[in-house]
Parts: sequence; C-alpha cells; structure tokens
Amino acid sequence: MSHDVIVVGAGAAGIAAARTLRDAGRRVTVLEARPRLGGRAFTAAKAGFPLDLGCGWLHSADRNPWTAFARDLGLTIDRTPPPWTRPSVPVGFSLADQKAFRAALDTFYERVAEVAETGEDVPASECLPPGGRWNGLIGTVATFIAGAEWDKVSAIDLHRYADTGVNWRVAEGYGHLVAQSAAGLDIVLGCPVRRIDHSGRLLRLDTDRGAITADAVIVTIPTALIAREAMVFAPTLPDKIAAAAALPLGFDDKLFLSLAGADEFDKDSRLFGRTDRTGTGAYHLRPFGRPLIECYFGGSLAEQLEPGGAESFFDFAKGELVSLLGSDFASRIAPIAHHSWGTDPFAGGAYSYAKPGGADCRDVLAAPVEGRLFFAGEACSTDDFSTAHGAYRTGVAAAGALLAGGRSEIAG
Repeated sequence: MSHDVIVVGAGAAGIAAARTLRDAGRRVTVLEARPRLGGRAFTAAKAGFPLDLGCGWLHSADRNPWTAFARDLGLTIDRTPPPWTRPSVPVGFSLADQKAFRAALDTFYERVAEVAETGEDVPASECLPPGGRWNGLIGTVATFIAGAEWDKVSAIDLHRYADTGVNWRVAEGYGHLVAQSAAGLDIVLGCPVRRIDHSGRLLRLDTDRGAITADAVIVTIPTALIAREAMVFAPTLPDKIAAAAALPLGFDDKLFLSLAGADEFDKDSRLFGRTDRTGTGAYHLRPFGRPLIECYFGGSLAEQLEPGGAESFFDFAKGELVSLLGSDFASRIAPIAHHSWGTDPFAGGAYSYAKPGGADCRDVLAAPVEGRLFFAGEACSTDDFSTAHGAYRTGVAAAGALLAGGRSEIAG
C-alpha cells in the first residue's frame, strides 16, 4: 500500500502532526505500536477513578495548547496549585526546614543559570554547594523532573527549560485528553514499525502487518528506541542515533494506593519519604480530594524497583509511609495501579534529559532528513522537553516543515 504521509506513533507529537496535516488537506495515516492512543500520556480507569500513569500536569498551563483542547472537549480543568508549590505535611519535615530547603533549591537554580550562561556544559551536580545540607533532597527533585540524578544532567539543558509556573490538571485524565484529541484521524493500532528504508524514491516502512510505502514520514518514537535501533533506518542515520543516545529517557514511575480514613489528611497535600537523601518517594495525598495516594519515584530508585514490578514499588512505599505515620498505617493502604515506563517496550523510559555536552542534540534530533523524513517528540523541543505540550509543538513544527517542502522550523 502506498500513502501520502505516514506518522509513526500516536502519542502527543504524532497526534499533533496528524491533525495539522489533515487540517491542511493532506492524506495522513498514523501507525501506533500500542493497542491504545496517547503514548506516554496514559489514563487508566481503576477503582472508579481515571488515574494518570503517565503525564498528569498541564505544565505552563497558561500557554499549553492542551488546555484549550481540554476546554473544547468539555473536560474539567482543576486549578488547585500543585503540592510542590505549597508547604508539605510537616511530618518528619518541619515548616522551618521546608523553608530552608526551598531557599537552597532556589540558590541551586540560580547557580545553574550562572554556570549555563558561561557556555560550559557541565553536569548540573557541579552547581550544588559542597556538603550542602539539602543536597540529597535537591537530588531527589532531579529524579522527579529529569528522571536522573544531577550528575547525569546537562546544566545548559536544564537552564533552557521554560516554565511559567502555572500547573493545572484534567480531572478526566491527561491521557484521556490526548486520546480524545485524535478523533477523526486515520490511526492503525497494534502496528509497530520495525524499519524505514529511505534509499528509494518512496519511503518503505516494514511493519508487523506488512510493508507500506509513503512519500513522507514523521517519526515520533522515543529516543530510547532510536538509540538502540528498535526501529532501523536504512541507510543508517548515525547523527540521529548519536543525538538520541545523548538524550536518554529518565526513570519516573507512579503507584496509586487506596487510602482508608483519607479525611485525616488535607486534599492535595504531600509527604516526602525521606528528606536526608536522594532516592525517596513523594506521596501526593488525596489528589482531587480522592481517597488515594499518588506515589512518585524517580531516577536510580525507580530503575532499581522496576524489575520487581508493582509489588516492589508497593513494599518500598509502605516502608516509607509506615516510618512516617506508624505501623498501623500499613493496614490502611493497598495498591491500585502502577506502570513501569523503563521496561515498557514502546517507551524505554519516562521523558528525556540531555547528558552533559548534549544540550544541542535536541536540534540535531529534530532536523529533517532529505526533505521527506521528519522527527518530532518532546525530546526534539529545546525548551519544552519532557512535556506533552513540548511534544505537541514539535509535532506541529514537523508537519509545518513537511508542508513547506522540507524546510524546518524547529519548535521551542
């Protein structure tokens, strides 16, 4: 079968690209390896609630295109400030210590800006004060926002990230929102693309359902898959593979727990498992006022827990929560839902960070090849990386480059 345009991947970037092309009158088909839409935006219905096991916050919501989509679809936007912007539950973490930690974190980011502006792309860990009291917990923040510890993260890339500080949620789920936005598109689910041959006049895609050809292709698969050549380019594209390897996906995983006697806690409050080290969980109590705990684990901790699946995450969370709230608390919680993104065969991690020296690889990854092979995804964004809105904007940019005859205008 021959097609006009094929988009590989039905996540936020692929859906955005396909919508843009369809609205411009182009015939476009999306091939998605999973049996569902959304990619790393994934809302699961468990225990009577829509639970976001992937992205969950409309970051920079005041300029996030998904906010407008949510309104257009009649979904519920919750503007409750996120727990990381407010004092946490002072169990094991006094309000005075929370204030001191926030000041130390602000100083760290100021130092990152100073170092990044020199043009020397060092590990962000070099911006921590030697022996600083809060270095461990600041390291935990790294695992949440990058999926990796600061010694693995480019200071320049971290500094380039743009955030307005406005963070909202969709009560029905971010993954639900992304999937709903694909209505009317021609999408084939359960169709992994294994190889793209760009040696001939037409691009040939070898899939699990046979071979197809196309005039142009937009690739939106995660960097982990490009780097390990889970999808092969023929002839090979060494610059893309190297760029993807410099932009690995970090580890960030969620576990949802039911919570008996939830009214004891304020809605949308938070606990840290530990405050004296990197490698701890964050526990979002009563998200949306629901009788749940949203547990969040990142970096090396999440990577170590993933082989044991949900049971391993639950045992770790139970241990930390019991140490904070007493042994009786164990009987009040039970696991509901979990997803490990690092072992997910179609992800290979949560979202991208740049290794030291790799900040400029985002532009390399996004650049078109031969005016007919295009790339999109959150890792292609220079300042909205790691987000669904960054993915959306790169999808629109890749479609725009295709419509312009292969001239690229790389999205921020």
